[in-house]
Amino acid sequence: MDSINQQQPEQNHEDLSCASAVEKMKALAKGASTCFFCTSLQAAGGFATRPMSVQAVDDRGILWFLSASDSRKNEELRKDNKVQLLFQGSAHSEFMTLFGTATISTNKEKIRELWEPILKTWFTGGVDDPRITVLEIAPDSGYYWSTKHGRAVALAKMAIGAMTGKTLDDSIEGKLNV
Repeated sequence: MDSINQQQPEQNHEDLSCASAVEKMKALAKGASTCFFCTSLQAAGGFATRPMSVQAVDDRGILWFLSASDSRKNEELRKDNKVQLLFQGSAHSEFMTLFGTATISTNKEKIRELWEPILKTWFTGGVDDPRITVLEIAPDSGYYWSTKHGRAVALAKMAIGAMTGKTLDDSIEGKLNV
């Protein structure tokens, strides 16, 4: 029996590095806007996971978050700064996982740059709340699953494939090397 990838009539794997990896990361992170932020990756009882909003992804591929200094997440990062971020852009496409290293800072200039009024929900003191910290995530590797031509083309190919009994998947996947 052939694997699904061997049944593909078109190329569906492309590893990305440097600028092309960063562009893919930015696009997928923007499309998802939130991710599952995983810490304590080596913990015996399993790693800790929570949803987090990505505040920004810069041109170097660094992901920026704001977090409370007294949060369990920050406590876990002080013990082990390795993280995994899991993104899902839609129910059927645009997925990404990133592995990287977190740095915690209280850089006031960066806090002001990343600040949005909705954050006052968690930081009641506003942009000057003393509990705000910046999480800088420097990814070192990752993997993505996406579509080549967008959701509409992907759905059309899936429908045609289902009717004809052929694998007409518009997906593309590959490693992200930052």
